Amino acid sequence: MKKDSIFFTITISFIISLFLVIASFVVLVLHTQEDKEKHLSKKYLPVAKMVLEQQRRNGLTKFFVDSLSNMDMDFINDVGQMKAVLYNPKTKIALERKYRTILVRVLDLKGESYLFIKSGMLEIMFKDTDYKHVNPLVYLIAVFAVLFLAIVLSFITTWKKLYPLKLLKDKVKTLGDEEFDFECHNITAQDEVSQLAVEFKNTAQKLKDIKESRNVFIRNIMHELKTPITKGKFLSELENSDENAEKMRRVFTRLELLISEFTQIEELISSTKNIVKNNYFLDDIIDNAEDMLMLEDDVIISEYENKKLNVNFKLFCVAIKNLIDNAIKYSDDKKVTIKTNDKDEIIFENRGKGLLYPLEDYFEPFFANENKNKDSFGLGLYIVNSILKANDYVLKYDYKDETNIFTIVKLEKKDK
Repeated sequence: MKKDSIFFTITISFIISLFLVIASFVVLVLHTQEDKEKHLSKKYLPVAKMVLEQQRRNGLTKFFVDSLSNMDMDFINDVGQMKAVLYNPKTKIALERKYRTILVRVLDLKGESYLFIKSGMLEIMFKDTDYKHVNPLVYLIAVFAVLFLAIVLSFITTWKKLYPLKLLKDKVKTLGDEEFDFECHNITAQDEVSQLAVEFKNTAQKLKDIKESRNVFIRNIMHELKTPITKGKFLSELENSDENAEKMRRVFTRLELLISEFTQIEELISSTKNIVKNNYFLDDIIDNAEDMLMLEDDVIISEYENKKLNVNFKLFCVAIKNLIDNAIKYSDDKKVTIKTNDKDEIIFENRGKGLLYPLEDYFEPFFANENKNKDSFGLGLYIVNSILKANDYVLKYDYKDETNIFTIVKLEKKDK
């Protein structure tokens, strides 16, 4: 563990705190014991001195014993009772003083306090009926035990809370190597460090998505530009004519549209901001998509109601364009029917073979190339899915009566 590490600092602080707590505990125990001895000395030694002086003068007269009884010091005249206290293993010596042949002890038995005086062969014992031994060490131990546990739990909790920082430190080092996948220590925690780890993971995922979108973007350009470039090269070798010149212009127009489309798609996939949406008529969107594809009027069979959609016009046109293009490309009659229903869903139908795989598989970029299936949709549905999600729509698929049915469905907003 490095000395500059925050975990090293926390560990050292914890050790110092424990040392201070233990040292304070020892000091307080010694101080408490000293105060207790001073209190017992002040209370019982004058009594012992007075008893010894009385014994030397006149002996323990009844009057003297009664006077001590009024001071809550009961004389124990029974030898058996005295021995029961002296030789009981539970009896503790709270205070002891020796003066040549004189021994004075304050005994504690089950919280009861006894004054024992021995002078030569004489043994005298009094019971203090007003004093109960209370061991302050019990309270000190309880307080310091709670304090000790609190420090330990605080250390463990702090360590656990800061542990995601170790993961972040390691992952930041590998982030430059494009290692975007890692697991957070605790994604449900609400503390700042855990939230920072979650946000870092989200950022890493966004960077991963951006990287993938860049790769798809480049591959998309190569894939989509290949056809018009090939057509342009072919037209350039033909003789000059008005018809060929018009075809060449259409090729360059197509290239310009594709470049504009790629720019919009790249912006959509990699942008972290919400796209701008407004209300547009479906008819305008479909007309724009038709112009992008340069289709003849009889290719699209319009059976839709001209409804208003709250979408990003340019991007949604790209999605509609790709759906129309795929429907025509993979239909038997090279036509597509566009419909709407009372649920404000947009439906694209074409007659032909159904999808061989679940629709979600076609959302993967270049699914056709990966599966070597010429009947797949390649990038088309990947782009469509990305744009529809950004506009709060989803694409569904069904196959009935030899007809492919692609439906654009508006997602319902959940109440927050």
